[in-house]
Amino acid sequence: MPENMLNRAHSRPLTTRRRIAAVAGVAAFGTAAVALSATVGHDGTVTTGSPATTAQVSSVMAAKDVKGTDIRRLTADSVKLDALAARKKAADATAAAKTAKAAEQKRAAVRKAARQHSAVQAATRSTERLDIQPVAAKTYTNNLDGWIRQALSIMRAKGIPGSYSGLHRNIMRESSGNPLAINNWDVNAVNGIPSKGLLQVIPPTFSAYHVAGTSWNIYDPVANITAAANYAAHRYGSIDNVNSAY
Repeated sequence: MPENMLNRAHSRPLTTRRRIAAVAGVAAFGTAAVALSATVGHDGTVTTGSPATTAQVSSVMAAKDVKGTDIRRLTADSVKLDALAARKKAADATAAAKTAKAAEQKRAAVRKAARQHSAVQAATRSTERLDIQPVAAKTYTNNLDGWIRQALSIMRAKGIPGSYSGLHRNIMRESSGNPLAINNWDVNAVNGIPSKGLLQVIPPTFSAYHVAGTSWNIYDPVANITAAANYAAHRYGSIDNVNSAY
C-alpha cells in the first residue's frame, strides 16, 4: 500500500474529530453565552451572572424608556418655568415703570405747587410793600416858583426844552407873574384874540400847542406856561431863546 494512502486514511478521522470538536466548541460557547446573567445595574447596564430572562431584558428597556420620559418631562417643566419667569420679569418691569412714572408725576406736582406758592408769596410781598411804602405824589407850592417847577417837570416828561431862568425871565416881562393878566390894547386884542396868562398866550396858540395832561383853562398857570414853552420850542428852539415879545 502506498504511503500516501495511509496518510489519507488517517487524515479523515482527524478531520471529522476536529469538526465535531468545533461544533462542540460552538455549542459550549452558546451555552456559556446563555449562562451569562443579565442583572440590571443602577445605571441601566446589564452585568453578567445568572442567565438573563426575557423579563429582565424587558426591565432594562423599560428603565431606559422611563429615563427618557423623565428627561422629556423635566425639559418641558424647565421650559414652562422659564416662560413663567419671563412673564413675571416683564410684569415686574411694567409695575416698576408705573411706580416710577407715578413717583415722577408726584414730584412734578410738588414742584408745580411750590412754584405757585412762591409766586403767590412774591405777589403778596409786592402788595405788602406797595401798601407799606406808598409813593408820595410830589407837591408844588401854589405860587410862581411852584408853577414854574411843576411846568418844568411836565416839560421834561414831554421832551419840551426850557430852563427855570428862561421861563421866569419871560413871565416877569410878559405879566409880572400875574396868572390872570390880559392885554386888551395890542393888535391881538383889536383882532378879538387878546393875549392872556403868565406868558401872554393868545387862545389859538394855546389850543394849538396845548400840552396833554394839563388844564384847558388858558388862565391856569401850569397849562399856560407849558403851552407857551411848547410854542417857543417849535418856533425858536426853546423858551430860553426868547428875550422879547414873541
